[in-house]
Amino acid sequence: MTDEFLIAWCACPNRAAADTLADALVERRLAACVTALPAAHSTYRWADKVEHADEIVLMIKTRADLWAPLEAAVLELHPYDVPELIATPIDGGAPAYLQWLHESTT
Repeated sequence: MTDEFLIAWCACPNRAAADTLADALVERRLAACVTALPAAHSTYRWADKVEHADEIVLMIKTRADLWAPLEAAVLELHPYDVPELIATPIDGGAPAYLQWLHESTT
């Protein structure tokens, strides 16, 4: 059962953007839960220059079969031109939690 679930990771520029995205994903049932991890500091290359940014990282718990609509929603709602959106498969978990995750998404 666990191979059907993912944690999607998405960095947001501020709390307002993180909350807007998290609310939309849960309201649309594309995520069962979104946890905001504050105080991330990113170093990255953009426009051939090394940049630094304080960000909030979202840990989005979802089903693997919802990846495409989740990605579309992030691209629609995220303020970045190229938002970070990557996924990690969930290899294990408490059965009751995974059942809740399944039931809480479309």
